[in-house]
Amino acid sequence: MLNEIKKDAQTRMAKSVEAFRHDLTKVRTGRASTALVEHLKVNYYGSDMPLSQVASVAVTDARSLTITPWEKPMVSAVEKAILASDLGLTPNTAGTVIRINLPALTEERRKELSKHVHAGGEDAKVAIRNIRRDANHQVKELLKDKQVTEDDVRRTEDDIQKLTDSAIKDVDEVVKAKEQELLAV
Repeated sequence: MLNEIKKDAQTRMAKSVEAFRHDLTKVRTGRASTALVEHLKVNYYGSDMPLSQVASVAVTDARSLTITPWEKPMVSAVEKAILASDLGLTPNTAGTVIRINLPALTEERRKELSKHVHAGGEDAKVAIRNIRRDANHQVKELLKDKQVTEDDVRRTEDDIQKLTDSAIKDVDEVVKAKEQELLAV
């Protein structure tokens, strides 16, 4: 029973780290990436669809993306979605192909994005600590119901703390890597 609690906590912590890593793909760095725009919602005949379901997105070179909608009427809808996003990008349309040039990041914008990455890291750490709290609570409930001994509880709490420390270290490494990517000129 205690092993199940530890395994559950470990799985949930790993998912938190992975979700944070996935969220960081949306943070713009100096390089072009399809992940930058794939999450945008486009109005497709009255319903909002992810951009990746109405168009193909490709990296042309280090600083530009091309988006090719699968239907000609979707070009203006995709343009509107890009302009409405908080990415600060301007699409250039040539027929049915939309090009997005990514300007170089200013020092101020890099620092702003770095703060955003740190804030996301802190949120991920809070989520991991909440998972630890839940797991420890479950263990204490088992002790209260006299299903485990106090020694088992102490040992399990130590193991859960080690899992927490490991997950937080992973988050710190992800933040550090993204920060280096942001600050590289």
